[in-house]
Amino acid sequence: MQRAKWLVIFIVVGAAFAPRAQEPLDVKAKYAKQEVMIPMRDGTKLFTIVYSPRDASARYPIMITRTAYGISPYGADNYRAVLGPSEEFTREGYIFVYQDARGRFRSEGSFIHHLPFDRSGRPNESTDTYDTIEWLLKNVANNNGRVGQWGISWDGWETSMGMIDAHPALKASSPQAPPQDQFSGDDYHSGGAYQLSYGFAWMSSNARARTAPTEQRTARFDYGTPDGYRFFLDLGAAANAIKYFGDTVPTWNDHMQHGTYDEYWKARNVPKDLGGVRHPVLIVAGWFDAEDFHGPFRMHRVLKEKNADRTVLVVGPWSHGAWARGDGDRLGAIQFASKTSAYYRTQVELPFFNYYLKDEGRLDLPRALAFETGRNEWRRCEEWPPAQAVATKLYLQAGGKLSFERPAAAGFDSYVSDPAKPVPYTAQVTTTEGQLFAVEDQRFAWSRPDVLSYETEPLAEDLTVAGPIAATLHVSTTGTDSDWVVKLIDVFPGNAPDPQPNPSGARMGGYQMLLAGDILRGKFRESFSNPRPMAPGQATRIEVPMGDRYHTFLKGHRVMVQIQSSWFPMFDRNPQKFTDIYHAKPSDYVKATERVYRTKALPSYVTLPVMR
Repeated sequence: MQRAKWLVIFIVVGAAFAPRAQEPLDVKAKYAKQEVMIPMRDGTKLFTIVYSPRDASARYPIMITRTAYGISPYGADNYRAVLGPSEEFTREGYIFVYQDARGRFRSEGSFIHHLPFDRSGRPNESTDTYDTIEWLLKNVANNNGRVGQWGISWDGWETSMGMIDAHPALKASSPQAPPQDQFSGDDYHSGGAYQLSYGFAWMSSNARARTAPTEQRTARFDYGTPDGYRFFLDLGAAANAIKYFGDTVPTWNDHMQHGTYDEYWKARNVPKDLGGVRHPVLIVAGWFDAEDFHGPFRMHRVLKEKNADRTVLVVGPWSHGAWARGDGDRLGAIQFASKTSAYYRTQVELPFFNYYLKDEGRLDLPRALAFETGRNEWRRCEEWPPAQAVATKLYLQAGGKLSFERPAAAGFDSYVSDPAKPVPYTAQVTTTEGQLFAVEDQRFAWSRPDVLSYETEPLAEDLTVAGPIAATLHVSTTGTDSDWVVKLIDVFPGNAPDPQPNPSGARMGGYQMLLAGDILRGKFRESFSNPRPMAPGQATRIEVPMGDRYHTFLKGHRVMVQIQSSWFPMFDRNPQKFTDIYHAKPSDYVKATERVYRTKALPSYVTLPVMR
């Protein structure tokens, strides 16, 4: 495919971004630490740690992170090894502020999971951010009157809340992997299915009700086994976690009472409140983020309409939060040919905040900076998705084939989906959702009889996709509900070399790299608010959004699509009976025969945004 003229290739040479030899940073010698309780407008006091440069000859901007995860180390003489987003910020010199969110750790108040924003006057994370900034400007010496905020995951959500009705001194924000709609692709749901293993792990460690302010983290849940697949199979329906949680995790019990996209979830949809954001925003996402992949793109779509000239989207080849640590030159067996995380921290993140908070340097960022996997190159885009990407249908064909030609013959493929033996999402033996499965070799699933696989012939030339990917399937089931999982896979040639070094022992010849995948719960095919049963045996059209990618399937590789009806225990099992799935009884779980049609009248295909 020809390269568009407006795409500029960044070949990041590793040596260019290798860290310079520097003396170890003595944070305690450079910064003074202060622990304070900052009063909010309702009188609740939030525990806050302020690290200020000891050099009082200059004025410094303030960088804030607000979090539900604790801001240890606590104690006036206990210091963090690194302040701010990276060591480069620590050396640069800012006033760094860390705050325990309302009701968490040493802060006062009650904790409500993702408390919705409203303008009723009730305190929330937006007002708490505003009140914190107001206090800091008046009480912290040597500040220059400018404030920035940043955060990853939950802290990214806090950042997005702080952007709403923002304090005038807030001049730059960087929400990184910010969850934006917890029923639609972030943390707890995708396609209406519950993200079981992640939700259980997060809630058991981070959402337990407390009796008083504390510095102690909740101990990790003891599963009693390394085998998460068996643990969650024995658990049964998600609501059965009450036998482990009782009333100690109120948010889990809330989720179990809200199985559709009702007012509980709609109130927590952040983008609806982002229309008034006017200051510069740096949104960060990872192509292989398993927790909060959709949130950054959802935020970007809103802000590019309201704040287009001052919103930047950066997407790298990272798992959740990996841009903040390590080199970013690989994920599992997949290598990226450069230190992508180091590049982001030094060439994007630090210049962004220095420019807007210190008037330092030159900022030359496009509206979207995206790493193209496959070719392993950074791309500057004037918009996302790129205008040069053309929606192109890749059709399922007879004999497990894929092609860009509409099928001519009638036919379907079928399999039996058994909730007692769901398809695992990973070949690893683990209790918690890891990071490597997002690029994991799918041959363990390819060999199962309840997984349909379709692939192209080896590509005669490179095939580049940039933008949103979606699957359109015509399906039927013998049940009254079913899950439909679609995975897009890059199949390596049989002679592909193994990575070096290769601690995992990965064999790349024929490697089936998971590139994108998602799920749709059949009863939500028309509406997430008003589920409807599927009619047994009746062909039904369903749409499965699979998220965005910038990837090149290299010459000699194949494009593969896999279809299945479970992805366990990442997502809870569908009983394949129209019912309240969170409270399903053992007798509700039944086998079902699933059909995927591939005819001229009822085609099934994946839509790829092919670069022309």
